[in-house]
Order: sequence, then structure tokens, then C-alpha cells
Amino acid sequence: MGYLLNNAYHQGRILKRAVAIDDVLQNESVNADVKKKLILAQEAKKFAEDFLKLKKTKNYSTYVQLDGPYVTYVVSAAPKNELTYYTWWFPIVGSVPYKGYFKPEPANDLARELQAENFDTYVRGVSAFSTLGWFRDPVLSSMVNYQDIDLVNTIIHETVHATLYISGNANFNERLATYLGDLGTRLFYQQKGEELYRQVAQTIQDDEFDQKLFTEFISEEIKKLEEWYKDHKNDSDLLASREVQFSGIKQNFVKAVKASLKTKRYANFDKTEINNARLLGFKLYLNDLSDFQKLYEHFKSDFSKILEYCKSLEGEKDPEVSLKKFVSQKTL
Repeated sequence: MGYLLNNAYHQGRILKRAVAIDDVLQNESVNADVKKKLILAQEAKKFAEDFLKLKKTKNYSTYVQLDGPYVTYVVSAAPKNELTYYTWWFPIVGSVPYKGYFKPEPANDLARELQAENFDTYVRGVSAFSTLGWFRDPVLSSMVNYQDIDLVNTIIHETVHATLYISGNANFNERLATYLGDLGTRLFYQQKGEELYRQVAQTIQDDEFDQKLFTEFISEEIKKLEEWYKDHKNDSDLLASREVQFSGIKQNFVKAVKASLKTKRYANFDKTEINNARLLGFKLYLNDLSDFQKLYEHFKSDFSKILEYCKSLEGEKDPEVSLKKFVSQKTL
């Protein structure tokens, strides 16, 4: 309860600083570039609700200037001898493989505590998140720093969460929001007109190419590492030998992926510190998005039907298994 009350306090402080976007746009002292991003955020929200038929909310009608580059700091963890999420349980959302704080110090403190208990940890700053309809989510200054396409993607991604969030199934929720965020961004720019879409089409295509390439790569590497842990879980020298596995993943990335990338989004993966918690972060958002692509093809590119089907999985114990079974039957 102490954790929840503390976060509610900080959330309340943020909301108290919220200013109506209409008022910000009338303020002559506000930078013109900020105003352009706020207008774009409102356009993306309207598109998500009116065209994509995502849930109508009062989100993104206000703006908050933060004191730093991130709104929250998220901790994730995993055992050192297997790729298994360390989870926390909260009301409404159920079990989740991360714990967020509005300040970096308690996040780092928790990470040190978990490391002392022999867990791998990963701490990252977060620029945007959804409160799943419990609060009126504002556009944050950390979001305004995004490139236009990334801002649109974020608005749609978080609106997917506000529309559908299946308790205790973070993997499904995040992968669904990732896929629909990417798809919705492409549709947003297509609806904006041929000329504007032509200006951003190459960037979108490059982003999609890189994500598909990296997702297929990291999904396969994670699958191989899961099998390796099963065979070597009780080895006395596991910590040393797993570093060889981590190094091999980076080498495979350089050999098979890096030279083909068209953007900088994943270009420094081979320089990233790898541990189980970090790899599970990739799995949470990117692991095997092909099932959603098959769903997209089955419903003949109809976004609303994809969403309707995913909503039908709310009562399922494991929506990922149900989705895989559905698309495998439809592609026979």
C-alpha cells in the first residue's frame, strides 16, 4: 500500500501541473515546435478514436512540463539461470514483469536489492505510459521530444492499452500495443493524404523493416537461449558460460543483422549490456509479432476486426495461446 500511495501522490502532482492544450496553443511564450507536436498529438488521438475505433477518453487534452527527461523509471528482473520474469502483483493489472517509480533513486535502490538476491536487473527511464483510464493522461514534455512518427505511434500504442488490457498478461498486452501502434501509425499518415504520406513513407517503411528484422532475430536468439538454460541450468560455471552465450548473440547480430539495418533504432545492440532481464524486455515488446500479422491478413487489413477479436480474448486464461491456435487454424 505504501508503494501505491506514494505513486498516487506523484501522479497527483503531475496532474496538478497539467494545462489544457488549447491554452498552451494560445500562449505566445510557448515554442512553436512544441505547439506543432501538441497539435499532432491531438490529431493522432482523434484518429485513434474516430478511425481506429479505440476507446474515447479525455487523455491527451492537457500538457505537462516535466522537470526531467522521463516521467517514470521502471525496474525489471530475472533469475540468472533462466529466462523467467520476476513479477509483481497489483490491483487491476494483476501480475506484471516490471515495477515503476516516479523518481530514479527508489528504482535504483530496488535494483540493488534484487541484485543482492542474485537476480539480473534492468532499469530504464520511461517517457510515456498509460494509466488505463484511471487518470486523464496528459501529453508530457518527454513525449514532445519524440520524432513526429514516434509521437503518433506512442499516442496510438497507449490508447490501445486504455482500450484493452488483459489482467496478468503483460506479454500479450505489450505485443498487441506494439503491433497496433505500428499499424495505426502507417494508417494515420495514409489518411493524412498522399503527399504527406509520400514524405514519411520511406521512414515508416525503414522502421517497419528494421523492427521485423530485429524481432525475428531476437525472438530466435531468445528461444535458443531458453533451451540452453534448460540444459545448463545447474552448471557450476553457468555465470561464466552464459557470458559466452551473450557474446554469441551480439556476434550473430553483427553478422546477420547490423549491416542490413536502415535506421539507428537497433544499431547499437551489439554495444548493449546483456543480461536476462534486458533480454526479457525485448521479449515483452517484440517477441514473435507474426501472429498479429497473420491476424491482420486474416481480417483483410481491417483494424476494427483485429481489435474486436483481441477483445474476445479477455476471458481466456492465456490469450497468446488462443491467438496462436486461431491464426494457425485460419492459415491451414
